[in-house]
Amino acid sequence: MSNGGPGSLLAQPLRPPSAGRAAAHVGLVLLGAVTGLAGALVQAAWFPGGLLLALAGAAGLFLGGAHATRSRSGAVAPAAGWIVAVILLTTTRPEGDFLFGAGIGSYLFLLGGMAVAVICATVGAGRQPGAGSARLAK
Repeated sequence: MSNGGPGSLLAQPLRPPSAGRAAAHVGLVLLGAVTGLAGALVQAAWFPGGLLLALAGAAGLFLGGAHATRSRSGAVAPAAGWIVAVILLTTTRPEGDFLFGAGIGSYLFLLGGMAVAVICATVGAGRQPGAGSARLAK
């Protein structure tokens, strides 16, 4: 049952991403790490407004990355950078220093940020067919 078209997207061979796309994703990972660091500092300084500001900034970056790259990987890349930065900031140093306290704000920032990352990666711009509208009577 071949109609001469390219077939299903799953049947196509894998191609490496272009250099521009790879650079955009690396930039999004770094931007996610910076957003995680800034959010960690802001959420503790101005509770509860800082927490909401930090989560809104993270959500804006995740959704912005998805729309800029026109794919869900654009939301996953900054989310990965955010999660790595925040997890590294939660560890204590041998001197006993740490950035996150054991308060409710820190836990809300960690869990809320991870939930926002999953939501934005799920809702983010997925791959859509290039055809027009599905309405027949246009």
